[in-house]
Amino acid sequence: MKTLAIAVLWGLTFAAAHAAEPGRTPLPAIAIEKPGQCVEPKDVIRRDHMKLLKHQRDKTMHEGIRTKKHSLNECIACHASQKTGSVTGEGGFCQSCHDYAAVKLDCWDCHQPKPGQKAATGARP
Repeated sequence: MKTLAIAVLWGLTFAAAHAAEPGRTPLPAIAIEKPGQCVEPKDVIRRDHMKLLKHQRDKTMHEGIRTKKHSLNECIACHASQKTGSVTGEGGFCQSCHDYAAVKLDCWDCHQPKPGQKAATGARP
């Protein structure tokens, strides 16, 4: 019984020590093309970017208020790859995280993932 308790204690200690190691969880490979200050702290953007974009969309479409702070166009302007000019595709800023999180990226159903282009639907990027 004493041996079993020691083995369990050792196992829990080993698991706790390794769970606390930084870098054990693989992260998506994201290239920051224009490093600098984002419009919100990184943790807020990671957690709430979809809410911010939807809020911006509603303000623009329903109230006619168009600002740059949380606009998709400004996100694309900062995060588009210098090689491809896009936030999608292999290694693309948006594509990398959405693939990592297994979340469908549907912004591009209406918008263009490259700065300065208009979508076929007429929506701004």
